[in-house]
Amino acid sequence: MPKEQGQKMIAQNKKARHDYAIEDTFEAGLVLQGTEVKSLRQGRASLVDGFVDIDRGEAWLHGVHIPEYSQGTWTNHSARRKRKLLLHRMEIDKIERRVNEKGLTVVPLALYFKDGRAKIEIGLAKGKKSWDKRNSIAERTANREKEQAVGRYLKGMRD
Repeated sequence: MPKEQGQKMIAQNKKARHDYAIEDTFEAGLVLQGTEVKSLRQGRASLVDGFVDIDRGEAWLHGVHIPEYSQGTWTNHSARRKRKLLLHRMEIDKIERRVNEKGLTVVPLALYFKDGRAKIEIGLAKGKKSWDKRNSIAERTANREKEQAVGRYLKGMRD
């Protein structure tokens, strides 16, 4: 059987990028059971309530919902169990240090398969206030209008 190549997106946490200012991102592997992998291959997962906790030098993913595999038997997994993340020691220490110093939180941003292996992108995040969110929306709108104006100018359609 040929080895899987490329990247296949399973789930994204778009709300995290809206609610938090992402300062740094890391890619981590996941320790999964067989039925979890099969459920992910069907493209079923939700990262909305997820967060990462560092406990005794290990990174754990909490609150991510991977539904039970439909053809699973008694070997099926529980949908919201905590899952171990596979990170290098230096990365775990860096994350733990920044969470303790600056009061940041670690949120999952994306879940995907990379070359056949399940990976999760996690981000060190700082919570946004409501005025920060409004500023982000205003910046996005201004950039969009600027791009549209440049496009109209290049096409020769002057206002």
